[in-house]
Amino acid sequence: MSESSAVLTRKSFRLRDATPADVPAIHAIYSHHVQHGRASFEEVAPTLDDMHLRLAEVRKKGLPYIVAERDDEILGYAYASAYRARSAYRFAIEDSIYIDHRHTGEGLGRALLADLIARCETGPWRQMVAVVALTSTGEGAGSVAVHERLGFRTVGRLESVGFKHGQWIDTLLMQRPLGAGNETIPS
Repeated sequence: MSESSAVLTRKSFRLRDATPADVPAIHAIYSHHVQHGRASFEEVAPTLDDMHLRLAEVRKKGLPYIVAERDDEILGYAYASAYRARSAYRFAIEDSIYIDHRHTGEGLGRALLADLIARCETGPWRQMVAVVALTSTGEGAGSVAVHERLGFRTVGRLESVGFKHGQWIDTLLMQRPLGAGNETIPS
């Protein structure tokens, strides 16, 4: 698997494959988002064992799961998963990105997504979908901007499909082709 480095205005980080040793940090980042944010529609944080199983499931399907790391600290993570379970969706995947709340605004989301896209383009997948939670207070706008900068376009919006922390949440559906996209038939 590839490794890459990204330079920030003041600090650098590196992107690498996630390992089981990273799961406690991944769990802490995700648990914070579940408990305090609206990006995840889970309302109860999964257990550490659940997170180990989720990493293993992604890996078993041959999909990338990467972390951003600085000085042995996990700053964020991203992974691809099946967009839907039914077989006709086999060439469509969904991205997920979570950044430690103490490290937002450092370019981690863009770097993680760009690396995730590059890795997915080496596989058989032809479309990447993003399902971005949006609130009336603007939560989710940063994620939309990052996805747009990396070639995603809005293809739909589901209004008030989630309710969390006392607020209705819309989801914006975004999509970008991977590799040849739908220009050719998969082999």
